[in-house]
Amino acid sequence: MMGLDLARVQAILFDMDGTLAETDEEYLRRLVRLTRPLHILFGRVDATRVLRRWMMASEGMASILLSVPDRLGIDEPLAALTDRLAGWRGLGRPGGLHAVQGVPEMLPRLAKRYRLAVVSSRDRRGTLAFLDQWKLAPHFGAIITALSAPRMKPHPAPVIAAAKALGVAPERCLMVGDTRADILAGRRAGAQTAGVLCGFGEREELEACGADVILESTAEVARLLRR
Repeated sequence: MMGLDLARVQAILFDMDGTLAETDEEYLRRLVRLTRPLHILFGRVDATRVLRRWMMASEGMASILLSVPDRLGIDEPLAALTDRLAGWRGLGRPGGLHAVQGVPEMLPRLAKRYRLAVVSSRDRRGTLAFLDQWKLAPHFGAIITALSAPRMKPHPAPVIAAAKALGVAPERCLMVGDTRADILAGRRAGAQTAGVLCGFGEREELEACGADVILESTAEVARLLRR
């Protein structure tokens, strides 16, 4: 694992689910409950661990599937549909998501020194609902969501789009995320990367992807940058 060059960092890009918002583990708990009758099929293997890996692997497939609408020119109608579905599921309701502990207090301090952006694979409606709920939107100069770029993470396109929107070279960015997709997207764009363990990510996987640093929680980013 490489060390961070803090002098290079001018902008910080944050994943949302599992990084800013406590959603990944909640999704996993729901999936574990829903599939409980099938856990006998896993034998002696820990069902939670298997399902966690399956959900992480599904991000790569989603990236491929969601690149198709852009190529066909139907991304805007699809975005409207996903926003409507998000409303039906209640993802846009106030109080629907919890922020990772310490993040709402940390972001105003970081915004005084760095340019900030959200780089999420979630739909725009759900992302904005979370940011508005916690009054975080004013701290971000760019909000990149599922259909903001031609490809999703782990492709570098969303990271490059965020850097461009902030007016910063990707090499001057620090991508912060909890999954393999976040780290790979950042590295492929030329950014430095910080893996956090408050979401899906496991230390061994994040290190294997080449994360420059591993943090227990997103709230540790401010302390890291004070070094």
